[in-house]
Amino acid sequence: MTMGTTTTQAYGEPWYWDNRYANESGPFDWYQKYQSLAPLINLYVPRHSNQHHRILVVGCGNSAFSEGMADDGYDDVVSIDISSVVIQAMQDKYSDRPHLKYLQMDVRDMSAFQTDSFDAVVDKGTLDSLLCGSNSRQNAAEMLDEVWRVLKDKGVYILITYGAPLYRLHLLRESCSWTIKLHVIEKLACEDKSEPPIWELTNPVPLNDDGSSAEELLGNNPDVHYIYVCAKDNSLKPGLKRETSVD
Repeated sequence: MTMGTTTTQAYGEPWYWDNRYANESGPFDWYQKYQSLAPLINLYVPRHSNQHHRILVVGCGNSAFSEGMADDGYDDVVSIDISSVVIQAMQDKYSDRPHLKYLQMDVRDMSAFQTDSFDAVVDKGTLDSLLCGSNSRQNAAEMLDEVWRVLKDKGVYILITYGAPLYRLHLLRESCSWTIKLHVIEKLACEDKSEPPIWELTNPVPLNDDGSSAEELLGNNPDVHYIYVCAKDNSLKPGLKRETSVD
């Protein structure tokens, strides 16, 4: 995707997304569709008949991802987006499926949600878009603080991103006390390929402190999306919140 400076600086602004979605027809999924990521979602947010999971999808846009989760057996999926235009469109589209909830909200201020209220937060490109815009580091920090707050202890933040460990680990480390596992998926995972994947999706990639182990294994510019599964860890004292352990 080619992005000009003016466009990327507006990525944190509601008017940019309102304009975009007002002129965009049909669903669009950033990076990956649900079917490609389902094995990993199922691994970290297992579906059990006696266990209820509440899941938050941030920056949902007009993606069919939340619908895919609901079709796969997740019965409490809340999706938010900064654009009132796209949220209204999604509310209308899924008016006959009340368990699919769509709310207009800024991921940097999710005060409408109680602390420790979600089992999982799924982010497919939202952190990336904030990092492309103005005041990127502050906006990213505010977002990660809010994601941490709304997650239950041992809940997982599943971040799907183009950002390699060299660029994302430090950001995640300095935000909150996560325990982090890294997975990768090829960018064109949905296409029928004769060759096996570069790395099995459900197997974590070895990850050392600076992320160089992933680069050594995958190469400098692998054609993959990185998936950071960040588990909230409340075992550290509040004063140590910004330290983290990385598996």
